[in-house]
Amino acid sequence: MNPGSRNATGGDPVPFSSLDAARRTRELARTVGAPAVDVLVVGLGATGAGVALDAAARGLSVAAVDAHDLAFGTSRWSSKLIHGGLRYLASGQLDVAHESAVERGILMERTAVHLVGAQPFVLPLTPLVSRAQAALAWAGFRAGDGLRLAARTARATLPAPRRLSAVETRHLVPGLRGTALRGGLLSWDGRLTDDARLVTAVARTAAAHGARILTRVRALELTASGARVRDELTGEEGEIRARAVINASGVWAGGLVEGIRIRPSRGTHLVLRADHLGDLPTGLHIPVPGESNRFVLVLPQGDGRVYVGLTDEPVEGKIPDVPEVPESDIGFLLDVLGSALDVPVHRDDVVGAFAGLRPLLDTGPGDGSGPRTADISRRHAVLTSAQGVITVVGGKLTTYRRMAEDAVDAAVAAHRLAAGPSTTASLPLVGAASPDVLTSLPAPRRLIRRYGTEAPAVHALGVRDPWLGEPVIEGHPVTRAELLWAVRHEGALDESDLLDRRTRIGVVPADRGAALRTAREVLGAALDPR
Repeated sequence: MNPGSRNATGGDPVPFSSLDAARRTRELARTVGAPAVDVLVVGLGATGAGVALDAAARGLSVAAVDAHDLAFGTSRWSSKLIHGGLRYLASGQLDVAHESAVERGILMERTAVHLVGAQPFVLPLTPLVSRAQAALAWAGFRAGDGLRLAARTARATLPAPRRLSAVETRHLVPGLRGTALRGGLLSWDGRLTDDARLVTAVARTAAAHGARILTRVRALELTASGARVRDELTGEEGEIRARAVINASGVWAGGLVEGIRIRPSRGTHLVLRADHLGDLPTGLHIPVPGESNRFVLVLPQGDGRVYVGLTDEPVEGKIPDVPEVPESDIGFLLDVLGSALDVPVHRDDVVGAFAGLRPLLDTGPGDGSGPRTADISRRHAVLTSAQGVITVVGGKLTTYRRMAEDAVDAAVAAHRLAAGPSTTASLPLVGAASPDVLTSLPAPRRLIRRYGTEAPAVHALGVRDPWLGEPVIEGHPVTRAELLWAVRHEGALDESDLLDRRTRIGVVPADRGAALRTAREVLGAALDPR
């Protein structure tokens, strides 16, 4: 086992970053009913995992629990984009826009270089885009480039926007309707290889700094001094004691702390086969008719699939574990897609769909008469209840690190914890390295973009054992070696963890069904000590 590096207090070496079932069992046993940790984190999406890392990197003792798996909720259902804040600039939220641009630069250039790269987008100037709209969009892209400059993100990291001729536009997006096409606008933003993989990397980095990452542990009740919890694998209940409790449970935050009102907004994506739309070297911005600042995004995934999103619809009633996708969302996205493409896309061409719920903080009167969810600020908030529980809510995936920093700052101040300032703005995640180091690794580029410096080890599994080197299913690049790595090093406990979060095979139901048997075989192989 890698001894790791010494922790922030100069004490014993921190544990290796690998997460597995055995480590979970050991750490759960020494956490429930044991002496208090400094910080208990509830929720292991991007923000919760970020809180665990921020606190652990300051030398605090940390336990982090989730009723399900890493990135089980909203954090696996995003557009996989690391936004620079352009939308917020357009709505006058200058502080949120600048914060987004700064955090994007941190991820792209320091902490997650392997997972976040530059994504080009083409906005086609079709007859449905007026010249006034085109001028507004171009001004927005130029302003977005100004945000890049203000955030001190290098031009080599994010190229400048530029205008495209009609010929250039058709070359980049062959499936566009060519009639009366005036050209296009090319812009760039940050793009994650996979949002759930980001959460996994953050959680493992927290574990390397001593945080106890405990999935399948449900918080039943929170107090300022800890939580009553239940092990969802055994049904056993117990108490975790803590000097500070941080509620980072996203859309479920209001169910654990009184006075927190969440107004969820549903964001839906469709999944299409890439060969249906033809070669797409860039993404697409397709303006939503009647909206000045909303686009449907077309995002090629590099795995034979294309995602089409995004909706922004309010959700009422009980918060589901896995949101359903209504036919109205599918119809809306197909209609907007059809407004720009020459290739017809029908309902039968949709091979999968998924929806995530944005945990927007409801600051309205509480009777549902507030602004529509598309207009609610994405600014995050850190709130302290009368009982002393700290809740962090709102925000978005791009700013998870800053949200976590602010939440830990609040906990340190409120509970007088002995900790210094945050270090996560310069702390590389597991797998991160400079571009030069990454490009020199002896592994396929696809694996490097998912595993960074660990890619050679993942690749070697398949080289040593040809069975592990084979794809999980025909037509999808994920190999059995990646599933084995997920069980042994990334905390995957069952087939759903493997297919729905460590990989994205499961977003297409037919592919998920075809992969289930192999996933079970790999889970069995992971227990084989040979």
